[in-house]
Amino acid sequence: MFAIKPIPGSRGTVNRPVTRLRKRIFEISFEEVTFDRRGFNDNGRAARERLEHIGRSFLQGYHASLCDEGPDVLAANLEAVGRELCGFAYEGAAMGLTLLDQLSLWKRERLSTFLNGVGSKHPYMIHVGVGWAIARIPWLRSNFHHAVAHLDPMLCWLAADGNGFSDFYFKFPYFLSKPERLNRLQGYTRHAYAQGIGRSLWFVTGANANQIARTISLLPSSLHGDLWSGIGLACAMAGGADRAEIELIKSLAGSHRSALAQGGAFAAKARQRAENTSDYTEMACQILCGLDADAAAQITDAMLQHLPEDGKVPAYEIWRRRIQSQFTQELVGS
Repeated sequence: MFAIKPIPGSRGTVNRPVTRLRKRIFEISFEEVTFDRRGFNDNGRAARERLEHIGRSFLQGYHASLCDEGPDVLAANLEAVGRELCGFAYEGAAMGLTLLDQLSLWKRERLSTFLNGVGSKHPYMIHVGVGWAIARIPWLRSNFHHAVAHLDPMLCWLAADGNGFSDFYFKFPYFLSKPERLNRLQGYTRHAYAQGIGRSLWFVTGANANQIARTISLLPSSLHGDLWSGIGLACAMAGGADRAEIELIKSLAGSHRSALAQGGAFAAKARQRAENTSDYTEMACQILCGLDADAAAQITDAMLQHLPEDGKVPAYEIWRRRIQSQFTQELVGS
């Protein structure tokens, strides 16, 4: 590990003894998100630089949260990352705040204060960030439902998604060597976790359509829809592929194109809520969803109406299925 670089324009004090101690204990080197360090597929300079930049943005948010200077100073540091990628910094900050809450004996409301205050435009990314912390804290990992009891009862599944993303991002050879390891998870947690693996696969493959399809074919078939949904979300949220590659991804998804589109719509909604829409998300939605980003986001809103309470099938999954159903007729025949 090496000393972290300050965020341009950052505010707050990073030299307090307690801050230095936190950074010494919890610091994650920026080297950890490079393709060379992770062993990811290099699909060309543009994709690599884009996806590594996102990883650095995440870590900038994570490191900023460790200063524990309060939500307003933290938000200023996160916004300094830049409008398009600041959502990833908010995700990293949520990981850090969750770690601090869990390891504090008295101050344990950092995450909720952040989520309900300055981070209120980024609820999806923040819930995912909690999952990164769950992946690192044994007592949270062993009892997912207890770990997310304080979160939104529907969006809490994004924490399982974040857990899956983190695990696969750092240990993808472990899963690919024995795909049956994914069967150890129980209930719907397994599916939400797989959605995060799909998002992570976007990074692991360097946004390479053919490698994405080949890797998914090696994983349990019961999770393919979840994996393609994660691919669609990462494709439209993170970027890193050109129009031709995205069109190939859509073709290779086959019968899971509606799941791919649903993931793209989720990304469109997350960016719309955060007010950081991008040309890349627009292009991806037009290809994957057959709609512009605003229209795709509106579908996610419309499908929230009159959702039943959680039952055998969580409301979150019913929401996802409703969104997918809106794309099925058009995309299957396209």
